Amino acid sequence: MGWKRFLSFVALGILCSLVIACSQAPPNTPTVDETSAVESTKIVAPDESTETISEPAALPAATQALLASLGAEPTNPPRGDLRMVVISDLNGVYGSTDYDPEIDQAIALVPFWNPDLVVCSGDMVAGQDLSLTPEQIQAMWAAFDDHVAAPLREAEIPYGFTIGNHDASGAQGVNDNFLFQRERDLASAYWQNPAHDPGVEFVDRFDFPFYYTFRQDDVFFMSWDGSSNIIPADKLAWVEQALASEAAQNARMRVLLSHLPLYAVAVGRDQPGEVMNDADQIRTMLEKYDVHTYISGHHHAYYPGHRGNLQLLHMGIIGSGPRPLIDSDLPPWKALTVLDVDFDDPSGELTRYTTYDIQTMELIEYGELPRFLTGHNGMVLRRDVEMADLNAEEKAFCEAKLGTALCS
Repeated sequence: MGWKRFLSFVALGILCSLVIACSQAPPNTPTVDETSAVESTKIVAPDESTETISEPAALPAATQALLASLGAEPTNPPRGDLRMVVISDLNGVYGSTDYDPEIDQAIALVPFWNPDLVVCSGDMVAGQDLSLTPEQIQAMWAAFDDHVAAPLREAEIPYGFTIGNHDASGAQGVNDNFLFQRERDLASAYWQNPAHDPGVEFVDRFDFPFYYTFRQDDVFFMSWDGSSNIIPADKLAWVEQALASEAAQNARMRVLLSHLPLYAVAVGRDQPGEVMNDADQIRTMLEKYDVHTYISGHHHAYYPGHRGNLQLLHMGIIGSGPRPLIDSDLPPWKALTVLDVDFDDPSGELTRYTTYDIQTMELIEYGELPRFLTGHNGMVLRRDVEMADLNAEEKAFCEAKLGTALCS
């Protein structure tokens, strides 16, 4: 029986060793399995789904450096269901491959606002000059890529755009030929290059980059060639077909990108040829398909307006040559807008604009702007003003200038 006694002593020794080891271990020390559980901690949402905790991505070095130079961070409004940064008119003088410093500042700041996409209402390069050689035009697009497109691609931010008159003018000669066909060909070559993919989710590349549609989440976007004042009949037929499509009508919001606006808002651009022809007829068609917002550039002046049921975001310039608003003594601004979409906003507004003077980063508030503008082809109301809000004096001012029909 000696071997049984020996085994009993061995078992007793092992048990004592375990007791001593446990008594010396730090309290709450997790086991291997417990450690793994701690390292994969998850947040349990009310619907019992899980989401892994992750740190927000660090801002690019250029963004951090710019924010540090500003001293104080710009206003960052509450984020909506979808956010876009809206820019326009980036170009300098004809043929230029240089950009004003506000361009680099705006693009560097984009990641700070963390948008779902950036949209541009045209004039990305400085063309519309028949003396420019193919090499000069290609150099302009290369400079645009360096300053704007490449940083956005690197940040993986989609870029929706429309063609402006300085990109690839749609102006036509007596034989209905495009006067700037070379610029149009080279603009198309730049955008058709897979290396320059703008990163949007295309719905229809019908005549990209001049006419196309894309979606971002629950918003349907159309871009048309508003680089001149006429949309040809065959292209307008495509516009109606696209807006009537299931993709467009099933979206919760529809947005149209154009270079020329429907109605005049700026000094020096308040004349035929500087706005789309048949503006009221186009607006009626867009309202028929429940287009919410028409974003434009070209007038180099920021004005958040509406006419009828169509919101009109006349986008301010960030390139060279800001213009003053008509009917106003305000100085011109270089402006950038952060546009948030709130699908379930109880006020029914659907969109919010936060607009910055890009040179000072101060906000441009609605109350600073005229309550309405009287361009040659129709009154535009500020987006927070309705016809019923105008007093007798304001209505009389418009009617004396434009007549009753254009002031209704």
